[in-house]
Amino acid sequence: MSGWLAFAGTIIGLVGVFNLISGFTSLFRPDYYLVAEGNLLVFNYTAWAGIWLAIGALQVIVGVGCLAGQEWARVVGVVLAGVSAIGHLAFLNTFPLWSLAVIAMSVLVIYGLVVPPKGATGWQRARS
Repeated sequence: MSGWLAFAGTIIGLVGVFNLISGFTSLFRPDYYLVAEGNLLVFNYTAWAGIWLAIGALQVIVGVGCLAGQEWARVVGVVLAGVSAIGHLAFLNTFPLWSLAVIAMSVLVIYGLVVPPKGATGWQRARS
């Protein structure tokens, strides 16, 4: 396992926990956010709760898969990190600092999952 893969697995698990927290907050404390439900870019807080809970749970599972060195976890991790970054971009006006932190970590996850292992060349780089 490369250091970047371990880093990305850890960070995507952490982002997953952050998304679970966002989901539970949206579900149980929608008044916690800076804007009213009617001012959300899309959906409502109940729908956002379901989305963040699902994405967060999947990200935690993918983080464990990355730490175990599973190839599927790298592919799914890149997709989930992209979805998470786009979702937090849409969620930006409700809690800006939190969203910016999660977007930054999602970009780091994508980088960590696509960077080739140390010493990889040619075909290994394409497959790893």
